[in-house]
Amino acid sequence: MRLLWNYFALTFSALLPLINPLGSALIFLGLVGTVPIAVYRDLARRVAINTVIFFAVVDLIGSAMLRFFGISLPIVQLAGGFVISALGWSLLNQKDSGPSAEKTQAAAQAQAQVDVEDVQGTLMQKAFYPFTFPITAGPGCIVVTLTLTAHMPQRPIASSLIAHAGLMIAVLLLSATVYFSYAYAPKIARSISPPTAHGILRVTAFILLCIGVQIAWNGLQTLLLTVLHQP
Repeated sequence: MRLLWNYFALTFSALLPLINPLGSALIFLGLVGTVPIAVYRDLARRVAINTVIFFAVVDLIGSAMLRFFGISLPIVQLAGGFVISALGWSLLNQKDSGPSAEKTQAAAQAQAQVDVEDVQGTLMQKAFYPFTFPITAGPGCIVVTLTLTAHMPQRPIASSLIAHAGLMIAVLLLSATVYFSYAYAPKIARSISPPTAHGILRVTAFILLCIGVQIAWNGLQTLLLTVLHQP
């Protein structure tokens, strides 16, 4: 149970500031516009399911991809830790609590199409791209998931399965958060003040920075021990 909880907490803390449900909900609100609340809920449900599938696929093929390219676990930990730390540092110094530039850019491209097409049909067609990727889960989420997957124990198999279960439970909870944030985006936009969202983002960004440093140190420590023990 401790291993399950550790990877649940690690995954949830690392992915929460990147998914940023509150900030992404504001983009979602701007793209969807004035439609019945039922449309918001249907679309939010589709995006939440797509998010679970997205992370499950990355989790399943992550280790195979690393083996295919011949990348060792310590290297992934070191490089991934640096990337996660950089993401955390960027979010920590972000001027507001809004979504990242990549999400904003994708939203602008989608908005140009939504304005000239049938609204409801177009929205449902865009449930995966760009609403799921990259507005909800961008490239940064892929890097973090691959790093966490590489960080998991490979043996014994029971420990590996427990670690993956912890990751997927965190993904399910995050997807539920995405659903409620998107389904009730108009209400959230009226209820939560920017300073409150800003403070939440700062705390989670600092946790993300610490997670990245810890993962990078684990990889560097293994590499240093390998060098020091060479004859």
